[in-house]
Amino acid sequence: MSTPVPAPYTESRSLPPYRALFAVDAKDFTGLPAVQHGPVSQLIPELVDQALERAGLNELRDSKRFPANTGDGVVFGFDPALLPFVLWPFLGVLDDILGAYNRQCVGPRIRLRASVHVGPLPDAGGVGDGNGIARNDTHRLLDSRPVKAILAAASEQVTHLAAIISQRVYEDVVLGAYTGLHPDRCVEVPATVEGKNFSQRAWLYVPSPSGNLVQAGVRPREESAVPAGASTDQEQDLVTRPGTHYSGNTQHVAEGAAVMGSVGRDITYTGGSTSYRGTNQHWGGGDNVAGDKRVGEAGDHR
Repeated sequence: MSTPVPAPYTESRSLPPYRALFAVDAKDFTGLPAVQHGPVSQLIPELVDQALERAGLNELRDSKRFPANTGDGVVFGFDPALLPFVLWPFLGVLDDILGAYNRQCVGPRIRLRASVHVGPLPDAGGVGDGNGIARNDTHRLLDSRPVKAILAAASEQVTHLAAIISQRVYEDVVLGAYTGLHPDRCVEVPATVEGKNFSQRAWLYVPSPSGNLVQAGVRPREESAVPAGASTDQEQDLVTRPGTHYSGNTQHVAEGAAVMGSVGRDITYTGGSTSYRGTNQHWGGGDNVAGDKRVGEAGDHR
């Protein structure tokens, strides 16, 4: 007998439990030779579990809800009470483990995009557990333009992980100060997916940004040292100064976005070609991002 599909808005029902969601997938997985797909698919969950253990999250490792291997990554639900620890220190530990692996590996480098979200999802031990809007949005965030662009633009020698955090998680966990991840380590972005009806505000966190990303305003885990007696302006220069310009650099971006200039919170993306004063940019596809981006001002593009 088939399971009846409930009609919406005909009666009230109990809300499913809230579940946090974590998902990762590997950059350029489809470009690997077929013989490497199986081993890499097995390796990614192993690296994630190693990071969970090293971050002291054995409880989460052993209690994942509706886990799934997606071929080029993994996704699983977990108790939202553990969200603060997933944001910090787990994401940083995962970045460290990926870096250590990539420095000694003889096979393909493993560089991951990650997304973190939360929402109501069925979780009663049934076949449909974990399926719902929150699950869909987790994967949309993972596939969104900003997180793909930032990882594509970063150095593969330095930046091994780029994470995108949903607005709901950011507000409840980061702004709520329940986590060790400081808001200043995050950059607000409009998360959109090409060809999909999806657009949300989200937050990028890159644990180990390479030089061009630091210039763009994405801060590393270890804050830049400020010389004794440095002025407030000097301290601000080490992070990002609204209104400053970046010039004299050439970036070649095959896909995604070239992120340059002063990036505070929002990043405005445009679909067509854009120009940038004082800088040569060569790109093949995706979005070109340049110039100053300001925070919280009237007329901001979201």
